Amino acid sequence: MMKYPIGIQSFEQIREEGYVYVDKTELVYRLVTLGKIYFLSRPRRFGKSLLMSTLKNYFLGRKELFTGLAIDRLETEWLEYPVFHIDFNGTDFTSAGALERKLDRYVSDWEVEYGIESEPGASDLGDRFARVFGEAHRRAGRRCVVLVDEYDKPILDVLDTGRGIEATGGEMRLLEDVHREVLKGFYSVFKAADEHLRFVLLTGVTKFSQVSVFSGFNQPADISMDSRYEALCGITQEELAAYFSESIANMARMKGIGVEEMTAKLKRQYDGYHFSEAMTDVYNPFSLLNAFASGSIRDYWFSSGTPTYLIRLMNHCDENLDEMTGKYYDPQEFIDYKASVERPLPMIYQSGYLTIKDYKPRRGTFLLDFPNDEVKKGFVSLVASDYLKPRRSSVGSWVQELLDALEDGDTDGMRKLFTAFFADIPYTMRRKEDERERERYFHYTFYLIFRLVSVYAVYTEKEQSEGRVDCIVETPDYVYIFEFKLDGSADEALRQIEARGYARPYAADRRRLYRIGVSFSSQTGTIDDWKVE
Repeated sequence: MMKYPIGIQSFEQIREEGYVYVDKTELVYRLVTLGKIYFLSRPRRFGKSLLMSTLKNYFLGRKELFTGLAIDRLETEWLEYPVFHIDFNGTDFTSAGALERKLDRYVSDWEVEYGIESEPGASDLGDRFARVFGEAHRRAGRRCVVLVDEYDKPILDVLDTGRGIEATGGEMRLLEDVHREVLKGFYSVFKAADEHLRFVLLTGVTKFSQVSVFSGFNQPADISMDSRYEALCGITQEELAAYFSESIANMARMKGIGVEEMTAKLKRQYDGYHFSEAMTDVYNPFSLLNAFASGSIRDYWFSSGTPTYLIRLMNHCDENLDEMTGKYYDPQEFIDYKASVERPLPMIYQSGYLTIKDYKPRRGTFLLDFPNDEVKKGFVSLVASDYLKPRRSSVGSWVQELLDALEDGDTDGMRKLFTAFFADIPYTMRRKEDERERERYFHYTFYLIFRLVSVYAVYTEKEQSEGRVDCIVETPDYVYIFEFKLDGSADEALRQIEARGYARPYAADRRRLYRIGVSFSSQTGTIDDWKVE
């Protein structure tokens, strides 16, 4: 039976203990041969730590671990270099001084290793680190390798939390700003110690170039959207077929379906990431390996961590999720994170909740949307729960009841579910003084709701020849055409469906069609009128 390295980020352990390893070493060889200082942004649990471990063992000259891999025929020297690996995973940086203590421990250990007499905290951390580089270079006769894993975690842990620290003179400083300054000073050593460096790679979720984290040293080559390295982390369609055909066949047998159908299910659930204009399909490796190990398709990646920092950012943003998704952007609008909570789009993209879905070469613009069903369902559910804040209802269980009603053609059950759900939303959430804002609130509410049930074909604000229909839901047996009115009438909504011919494209469809007119009251905050034809 195939062994899946779930939660194992050690290249050494994977190779020595017979876990499946998707060979990325040809790309690794290209990376170390063609450049010196790099930055790579990828979503969490996408294989960044395994990449770092692979590089570490390569630069330590451990040829025996790479036997049979692509790099085995490319590398001829297998030299050993001094390697300095900094890993910010697993540390909580929400308390004052946590970052400084972490860095001091690293440098202190290296000072002991290289016989450098320097008391912890006695001088600037960057200066001490530079001395370590110099001594390591002198002793080994080869330049140093630096690998910084999740470089941005000390910032993300405190981003927009308001946590502060009392500075000299009683002034309060945000930990977010303190951590930026500490990291900026620490990373500046790479410029001062350039003559001692052979290779540097920093990985993380976000790129904070606009907030000066990297300004203290030569800007690294950002390979986050470099088509040559798009498949450096994650699993491509070709790799899926080459390494996991047996796993897919086993899952298909367990579920009593064909291999083709199982492959399509895995693709809808876990594929869909693209990181450059080459549009190479990349699967989420964490979810894929968990699915193979358990034999079940579930939301593994999303449930492994809650993006609370994104929700904090979106609470300050004037844009709604529906106004961000399904649009074309210039890359500068989502590549560089700028220090403004009013612009969460770069953070959402870099964190993996949106990805590239299309590229227009003539304009150089990219379409951003949800990568797959796992991310869409999980993130929209989280946003909906935070945005609507229902008092008693669980959004997840409510969605399951709505899906049951949609599958059964139970329009009366839908009416009851919608009425109860809206009545459960606190008055303070739906209270909007401005008429345009009231309209926007209700449209966004329905956008979130129908995104949640998009296990079926769901079209919101769908363009047709004679207008834009509010929502169409297609199930295997039914088609539902919804038209919503705020402080209007259900009859008015049904007349619009008829007058503009929203049902015409389904005239020859075998499925039963329902036209549903819905009116909402901005005073009561729930359904005022509901009619079905």
